[in-house]
Amino acid sequence: MNFSAINFSQLAKTHSFWLLTLATSLSSIYFTLIWKAEDLAHLGMSLLFWLAVITLLREKLPTLNLNSDLLSSVLGTALIVIFFLKSLTVPPQTDPFLKIAPFLGAVGLSLVATSLKGIVQYWRELMILFFLGVPAAILAPIFDISETTAKFTHLLLSYCGFDVTRQGVYVLMESGAIKVYAGCSGLEAMTYLLGLSIICLVLYPTGKLFHKIITPGVAIIIGFVINGFRVALMLLLVNYRQIQAFNYWHQGEGSLIFGLIEVMVFGSFYLFLMRQNAADTQPSGELKP
Repeated sequence: MNFSAINFSQLAKTHSFWLLTLATSLSSIYFTLIWKAEDLAHLGMSLLFWLAVITLLREKLPTLNLNSDLLSSVLGTALIVIFFLKSLTVPPQTDPFLKIAPFLGAVGLSLVATSLKGIVQYWRELMILFFLGVPAAILAPIFDISETTAKFTHLLLSYCGFDVTRQGVYVLMESGAIKVYAGCSGLEAMTYLLGLSIICLVLYPTGKLFHKIITPGVAIIIGFVINGFRVALMLLLVNYRQIQAFNYWHQGEGSLIFGLIEVMVFGSFYLFLMRQNAADTQPSGELKP
């Protein structure tokens, strides 16, 4: 018992111990805020992104340089204090803080752990957390793609033979109509899949430059197109008076199913790229399966 107590006492005096404690506190607060805000979609994506970050950190843990300086520590502490102060109240789902909080806390923690020059050793982890929510927080107030989504939905249903018209962000059928709000435009799904493409490129890089260039673009297109199918389904349900089904697919568990479909479609695409890359790099004398 004394030996264990001494070991813990020595551990508590180390820089890495307090960094780990601080990182655990920041992540726990963040996930608690998302849970209380009832943003289950963002919660699921956050778990995936954090898992990727932890995987990267475990690989480089023995080689990390944990030497900070006064300026870096002050800047990092300031960012962490902002994080804690903002976390005193539970923000709504629409609050940009929920999107930028992981990146804000990670930058602050990185500055406390190392210097401004040394923060480059965390560039992959910081990039992943940046794409978790920062693009959505920046683009949402600037770009509203609701009308573009409405146009795509109108085009999709027209090609399927339905009698449908469009007036701005409204898509109308004979017995029902829907308005495509900014939150249903697909921008969030597009940014999530963009971030997922970054995770794939970082954790499982493909050797071809062309694949690296097209992967983020394909991720964005998948997010937009599948969300367009979701909006089309909403209109059909409203037109045929299936209000209970509409609520399920709009705000219930059904909305999460579409997110899962998006991830599976993109995952299948990236798996195809990896297999194609492996086949191209296979020695010519080796038989392909």
